Amino acid sequence: METGDSVCKLQGSPQPAELAQDGDLVIGGIFSFRTGQDYVINTFQTVPEVRKCKNFSFREFKFAQAVIFAVNEINNSPDMLPDFKLGYKIYDNCGTMDILRAALALASGIKGEVSHNNCTKTETVQAILGHSGSSPTIAFAPVVGRFQIPVVSHFATCACLSNRKDYPTFFRTIPSDYYQSRALAKLVKHFGWTWIGAIAVDNEYGRNGIAAFNQAAHEYGVCIEYSEAFSSSDPPERLQRIVEIIKHGTSKVMMAFTSHREIKLMAKELYKQNITGMQWVGSDAWITDHSLTDSEGYSILVGSLGFTVSKAKIPGLEEHLRQLHPSQFPDSQFVRDFWEDVFDCALNGSANTQKKPCSGSESLQNVKSTFTDVSELRFTHNVYKSVYAVAQALDNLIKCEGGKGLFSNGRCADTKHIQPWQVLQYLNTVNFTTEEGEKVYFDSNGDSPARYELVNLKMANKGTMEGATVGIYDATLPESHQFIMNGIPVVWGNRLTEEVPVSVCSDSCLPGTRKVLQKGKPVCCYDCLPCPAGEISNLTNSIHCIKCPSMFWSNEQKDACIPKAIEFLAYDETLGTLLVLFSLLGVFLTMITTLVFYCHLETPLVRANNSELSFLLLFSLSLCFLCSLTFIGRPSEWSCMLRHTAFGITFVLCISCVLGKTIVVLMAFRATLPGSDVMKWFGPAQQKLSVLGFTLIQVLICILWLTINPPFPSQNVSLYEDKIILECALGSAVGFWAVLGYIGLLAMLCFILAFLARKLPDNFNEAKCITFSMLIFCAVWITFIPAYVSSPGKFTVAVEIFAILASSYGLLFCIFLPKCYIILFRPEQNTRKHLMGKTSHSDIHY
Repeated sequence: METGDSVCKLQGSPQPAELAQDGDLVIGGIFSFRTGQDYVINTFQTVPEVRKCKNFSFREFKFAQAVIFAVNEINNSPDMLPDFKLGYKIYDNCGTMDILRAALALASGIKGEVSHNNCTKTETVQAILGHSGSSPTIAFAPVVGRFQIPVVSHFATCACLSNRKDYPTFFRTIPSDYYQSRALAKLVKHFGWTWIGAIAVDNEYGRNGIAAFNQAAHEYGVCIEYSEAFSSSDPPERLQRIVEIIKHGTSKVMMAFTSHREIKLMAKELYKQNITGMQWVGSDAWITDHSLTDSEGYSILVGSLGFTVSKAKIPGLEEHLRQLHPSQFPDSQFVRDFWEDVFDCALNGSANTQKKPCSGSESLQNVKSTFTDVSELRFTHNVYKSVYAVAQALDNLIKCEGGKGLFSNGRCADTKHIQPWQVLQYLNTVNFTTEEGEKVYFDSNGDSPARYELVNLKMANKGTMEGATVGIYDATLPESHQFIMNGIPVVWGNRLTEEVPVSVCSDSCLPGTRKVLQKGKPVCCYDCLPCPAGEISNLTNSIHCIKCPSMFWSNEQKDACIPKAIEFLAYDETLGTLLVLFSLLGVFLTMITTLVFYCHLETPLVRANNSELSFLLLFSLSLCFLCSLTFIGRPSEWSCMLRHTAFGITFVLCISCVLGKTIVVLMAFRATLPGSDVMKWFGPAQQKLSVLGFTLIQVLICILWLTINPPFPSQNVSLYEDKIILECALGSAVGFWAVLGYIGLLAMLCFILAFLARKLPDNFNEAKCITFSMLIFCAVWITFIPAYVSSPGKFTVAVEIFAILASSYGLLFCIFLPKCYIILFRPEQNTRKHLMGKTSHSDIHY
């Protein structure tokens, strides 16, 4: 093949750049100055034509002008790219297919034929800036990546683009959606929104973004009620279906991972159906878009929260934008259309004849529009950084010192024939700091450091919305310091209030309850069940209740373990006070009885009833009444030993006296028979010895009991779950029942003897009173046994005291009340003659 023969031939029609400037090194750019296309189905029977785009996007045009401004700035800088002029080729295309067409034009050039050994030498750009959308970038980045051409995006955030295998030449000056999704999930969790709805644009950006958000939200314990996707080009029925889902949903917070086109359609439809009260959380693709107020129902979006890149200042950019004039770009149809739209006039040669001709004096110097507004440069600054990143890579490549290059053996590139793949190598090592102090570098995946500002949409005075920065998120910081609110009040749903909206499937379970998941629903939907008695939960949304230690019990709120209530029969409680009063009353009555007998000691009735045993019986009854007091109060080691032994000994002493009196009655009756001398065998000395003997047996039983296994204070935790019963453990149950058994034996013996003496003459018949007293005594103690065994806690002690008092009162009243009645109210019967009656045995009684 001869020199000059055509070796490379362009396939298809060449497409010139919208804005272009020649240079030694050329940077390409793809921006969509217009958005929206008529829906067309390609048949591919003919080559698809470039489709027309309808609506203006001043923001995209500003991106392109930022590229031009940065290129001019670099060309005017003596320090960067000396002896080299930087040029640009900027394409204006919308729609993925036409954007791909523009990318191929930047890769191959627009010359029909090239006669050279290297087809890409003269026309291929060193790098491509753009596109703003993830879907178009996903489409063309792998294609140009085959030619090792770097692609640097300022707005394509899809996390999928971090895959170096599929996108080996892709870089971006905006963080990946991976970080944005995690930041949004952390934001939702920060405000306690655990039940939210999610919608996304139906493309790679939306699907990947919402998937990453859902995963991060799940890690933070946030549940998604529904997740739907749609596109602005979808049939209206699809949007209507999603609106119906939102209407019937219970979540009050909506996560929208969409572009500004989809969110405007959604806001418009919600506004029409009067669906309000939603708190919107948005992605960076729309949260600061100035075109939001162009749609009907934009007020629904007031109060929205979302993360976006930090805003910055670009000195000189506003002046550059205001100096724009169609004469600067005579071949650009868009610039002409832009000019006619801004000033509502027609330029020379314009097809728009309905507008008045432009005077030529039009200027952007005093025009207020989103194009000239530089108060909030966020993504425009990313474009600016992208240009400087490529320029820095080219500058490092050109200034390479021998032996320190990035290629094999430290070689440097041939600056006369710089190739895109060489620029790609140097882009990986770019690291510089902007005038704002922001570091620009790329990690191994081509991603930039993730730092966002949290923006809250508020209504401005001029009837538009503006984003107020209310917090920051910096993924380079430790986890606990990544998300920080700056204290600026947040607008919630078009109202300035500190009351954060609530969006939960179930309210938080307070301490004292536990969460029980609702069957068939997400983990955020649960019921709150109170903790069982004896268990607590001291945390909000506790899953389990914790059992209290054995000596503790749950409080009423079930949120803390408190020491169990200690229960014993106390003096200051009603029952204890009543028993003390009855006990003291018994002692008082006994003393009164003793006083009556003492004052009438020489009367026949007192002398006839064995006054010594009567006084001893009254003394023992006083002790019986008093021993009941030892059962009241907090049990101690000494009180436990004293109460049972004192009770046993005093009652045996009492029964022994009654038994002695019964025997005396029987012996006295036998002594009246002719020739009987039985009284000499049971005189006063023998009576005292019998009482002493019976009592010493009980004393011996008590000593053995106290020696072998005495009663002791114990804490009964098994009777009640919520309280501790302080009681006296018996120690030896045999000793306790031996004491009671011995008392019972003496009582039965006394009852039998008194029963046998019941038919003696009336004047001698003290046996009837003793019989009744023993009958009461036995009845009390027989019923005591089941009552004692079955009574719980302190009532066991109360039953024992009641038995002591009842039996003591029975003895006191049955034996002494009739005699006191005669002494005090029937003194005429208290005579020797009356006592002798019809008998003649008076000498025996005295």
